[in-house]
Amino acid sequence: MIDKELLLNVSQQLKTKGLTLATAESCTGGLLAHILTNISGSSEYFDRGVISYSNTAKQELLDVSENTLKQHGAVSEQTAHAMAIGIKKRSHVDIGIAITGIAGPKGGTKDKPVGFVYIAIATPKNISVKKYLFSGDRLQIKENTCNAALAFLLEYLNQK
Repeated sequence: MIDKELLLNVSQQLKTKGLTLATAESCTGGLLAHILTNISGSSEYFDRGVISYSNTAKQELLDVSENTLKQHGAVSEQTAHAMAIGIKKRSHVDIGIAITGIAGPKGGTKDKPVGFVYIAIATPKNISVKKYLFSGDRLQIKENTCNAALAFLLEYLNQK
């Protein structure tokens, strides 16, 4: 379940600070963009969302290098980092947030099990990436990932 209080807090902070945001999502399939735009007035801060499910989409839409994908994989700190930079640059926003991971129930490995997720935030001053491991079914993993992305975003906004 999505943390509505967290979402409202993020929305208010973005509006108050006059910051713009774009999302680049893989395993969440656009759920974060959907959640963010469920708030009235979200057009004040939300610019766009890209669902880059395939490696080709990550390359074409977000400028993730083929080398990064081959060396580290689609689910990696390096790919999340590149996705966040890519969406920020392409959309000319203040904040780019990217998500890549394995929502399951298939696709997991010993090194990257189902529920393994990276979330990256690119801001004007730096790029931060966090690694998570969520449990549950596919929808629970996607929702938990979005809640974590909102919390990560709020953490940044509270420092600004």
